[in-house]
Amino acid sequence: MSSVWLTIVLAGAGTLAMRASFLVTAHRRGEVPPALRRVLRQIPPAALAALTLPALVRPEGSFDLLQPRLAAGLLAAAVAWRTRSAGLTLVVGMVAVVLAGAL
Repeated sequence: MSSVWLTIVLAGAGTLAMRASFLVTAHRRGEVPPALRRVLRQIPPAALAALTLPALVRPEGSFDLLQPRLAAGLLAAAVAWRTRSAGLTLVVGMVAVVLAGAL
């Protein structure tokens, strides 16, 4: 077995052990503290912002606030804020990106 395959197998075994350890010990853990629950609720929006914001303000690799993708993103953000509907936000954002690209 080559060192590459050994590394892949060991990394997979380590990942499996970490995930299995949570499943095995989860029944022993009590309730998640409210402060930790509040912090954990912020992780998905932060991760989404970290993935999407660079694509909106730096689409070609340089900082540009006057490009159409940013306007489409701001429109989608406004729809998400007002309606709290993920589906409507996706539709409005995608239509705005297509229209902005066509102009």
